[in-house]
Amino acid sequence: MIDNLLKATIRDIVDFPKPGIVFKDITPILKNAHLCNLVIEEFATRLKEVHFDVVAGIESRGFLFGLMLANHLGIPFVPIRKEGKLPAQTTKQSYDLEYGSATIEMHTDAFEPGARVLIHDDLLATGGTVVAASKLIQQLGGIIAGYSFVISLDFLNGRQRLLPYSNQLISLVSY
Repeated sequence: MIDNLLKATIRDIVDFPKPGIVFKDITPILKNAHLCNLVIEEFATRLKEVHFDVVAGIESRGFLFGLMLANHLGIPFVPIRKEGKLPAQTTKQSYDLEYGSATIEMHTDAFEPGARVLIHDDLLATGGTVVAASKLIQQLGGIIAGYSFVISLDFLNGRQRLLPYSNQLISLVSY
């Protein structure tokens, strides 16, 4: 099964980005083109019953498989970036972090109002960034069709924060 392959490939980086954190590093997956293809095929299979028009990937690791999935499905990809990184007119959404706050943005012409959007990121932890992305998409008239993640850290309960937006959530690996 893909979860066993991914767990064997994802590496733990202890005390990154700060002491006490065990970072789940997906970059070893990227060295294996066959495994990357399996990841995309698995996402496509698991999302077969979820109707969406656009994949929105969250900076930066959400771009990796998000873009591949969108291309595989023949639909548009929309980047959600940190503030100040997109060149055209944007809409912004701020959110709180453990220490401080952050702002993400998306082009105002990223999709048509009423579009059904799948939000993709590499990892679901507490869900703060993904909730902000959900609000951003709703500001532009999008409908949250669901969420896809390579990894979900279930002990941080991020899934619960996303349920008000969509109950369609898949992750390939859970810890």
